Amino acid sequence: MNEHRRTPRKRPKYAVTVTDAITGQPLGHLGNLSSNGMLLISQHAPRAEAIYQVSLPLPAHDGGMPIIEVGIQEQWHEPAATPGQIWSGYRIIAIGNNDAMHLERWLQNG
Repeated sequence: MNEHRRTPRKRPKYAVTVTDAITGQPLGHLGNLSSNGMLLISQHAPRAEAIYQVSLPLPAHDGGMPIIEVGIQEQWHEPAATPGQIWSGYRIIAIGNNDAMHLERWLQNG
């Protein structure tokens, strides 16, 4: 299968819960992540084009697990192969400089 995205996405090696930074409620689990988007696996479909401020932990090279915050906008969603799950694609629309640098290091090094 050929990759047609502008930037390749990376799957985490562990379960990552993505949390709504405003409500504190989990939105779903991270399926994959790139410098400009993410796939979430959740139990509920988001509203079309909904915007969220989310936080998620990404391991650092020093062994820490800092939390990054990003603003995302829903691009699409569909039922997953597993009953009761929804796949949702999001575009990153806002990220701070420090969080962007940490995300890039994670994408390059894991």
